[in-house]
Amino acid sequence: MNHSLRVLIADDEELARRLIREYLRSHPDIVVISECETGTEAVDAIFAHQPDLIFLDIQMPELTGLEVLDATGRKSGIIFTTAYDQYAVKAFDLHAIDYLLKPFSQQRFDEALQKAKKLLQEDKAADSSPIGIQQLITSNVQQSQRLTIRDREKVHVLTFEEIDFIEAQDDYILIHANGRTVMKTQSLSDIEEQLSSTGFVRVHRSYLLQMKALTGIERQSKDTQVAVLRSGIKIPVSRTGYERLKTRLN
Repeated sequence: MNHSLRVLIADDEELARRLIREYLRSHPDIVVISECETGTEAVDAIFAHQPDLIFLDIQMPELTGLEVLDATGRKSGIIFTTAYDQYAVKAFDLHAIDYLLKPFSQQRFDEALQKAKKLLQEDKAADSSPIGIQQLITSNVQQSQRLTIRDREKVHVLTFEEIDFIEAQDDYILIHANGRTVMKTQSLSDIEEQLSSTGFVRVHRSYLLQMKALTGIERQSKDTQVAVLRSGIKIPVSRTGYERLKTRLN
């Protein structure tokens, strides 16, 4: 690469961070711009520094590495590092940049770094990012049954049970949960795909409903209906959305 690669290290173990720094000493084109011990710190650092490459532990306090990616929208420039090998097959199968299973050697580290540099160059040339990362994030969201969102410099973790509905708003979405509203930069179609088979139903082009929040359906006119939620809020239901609701309720 023609310029220094800006790297962030996120791992709750000091020895692990120290080892990565030591291995990086033989790579003069690498600059470590930040180190983080928790998932929340990693989210803040990614937004603040926009690193080229992240060495990201999967199991960290507060947020997992995959939740960090969900909160930041990061899809490329990631090398996973962890002691938990049950994630390894998924990471490789879904074309993550690379995966370092602790303890790893200098040679294995160098191989991962070289691969990362190559893929970063390809991504910049193609203006694209690995879809495998998004698939891995989606799988994790569905398994954990919670969303991780950074809004107004604060990280929110919302369980599916807490969420009443999700609303499209220009280039972002509003997630309504427990009487509060959290904003996330994501399309309603993307979040719908992410939450597929998890109890959410698209009831309108602008609304995604959590079925457990539904208390009833009211007809307002011959062609218009609304969903009544446990919060007392009413949201519009399109004709197609009504058919989807009927399918779920039967």
